[in-house]
Amino acid sequence: MLIDRTNEFISIARQAVLLGLSRSAIYYEPVDTYDIELMRLIDEQYTKTPFYGSRRMVVTLRGIGHKVNRKRIQRLMRVMGIEAIYPKPRLSKANPEHKIYPYLLRNLEINRNNHVWGTDITYIRLAKGWVYLVAIMDWFSRYVLSWELSTSLDVEFCVRALEQAFTIGMPEIFNSDQGSQFTSEEFVSYLEHNGVRVSMDGKGRAIDNIFTERLWRSLKYEEVYLRDYRDVRESRSGIGSYLNFYNYERPHQSLGYRTPADVYYGRNN
Repeated sequence: MLIDRTNEFISIARQAVLLGLSRSAIYYEPVDTYDIELMRLIDEQYTKTPFYGSRRMVVTLRGIGHKVNRKRIQRLMRVMGIEAIYPKPRLSKANPEHKIYPYLLRNLEINRNNHVWGTDITYIRLAKGWVYLVAIMDWFSRYVLSWELSTSLDVEFCVRALEQAFTIGMPEIFNSDQGSQFTSEEFVSYLEHNGVRVSMDGKGRAIDNIFTERLWRSLKYEEVYLRDYRDVRESRSGIGSYLNFYNYERPHQSLGYRTPADVYYGRNN
């Protein structure tokens, strides 16, 4: 919506860079408006009940007056990155050609900053479309080290988030799902080059990334659903403000009512 295809002075690719979008974003086309309405409802219901698959989602939508069939809902859930056979969003599907790394967190006590970092991707709705959000979090402190937005599920925005996080610190172990973004050569080689041990969730392990899942729920209920962003620029501003609040002002009961920044940087209240 913000790309000016008639601008004679700034190329379309340069405009995408200035807006913080991947190059693939310039090919983005909005879908049918009714599909967008359904996706907004699916997003809200899934955030509330992440164990719902397409069958239950169809029943829920029919219950509020939408005459939808399962095939349509399955298609929309695939676009959003939700698969019924998993109890969590699978926004990054595995690439069978990529190497899968072992799961290193079984019975591991996470007891210090930069011991384990984790990452995940979620769907963020806009008035006439959507974007995807990736975040990298320190699991001990719950501190959000970095985040990036993209209109497509490419590798580039995940690598940008990783590079940004490494300007703050470096983990001993980095955990992710088996999605193609996180198993890509570009992403994994960056971790291994810096001596980081790579850990990947087993399929269906919904609790592996529970800290980031909690972040997504807080972000959506406390920010996204209240604001209803009009476009990418507005979503970037709103999400940035919220994550700054989350890190530096929002006390967490599990942290003894300290903020993630207090714990990550070793400050006392």
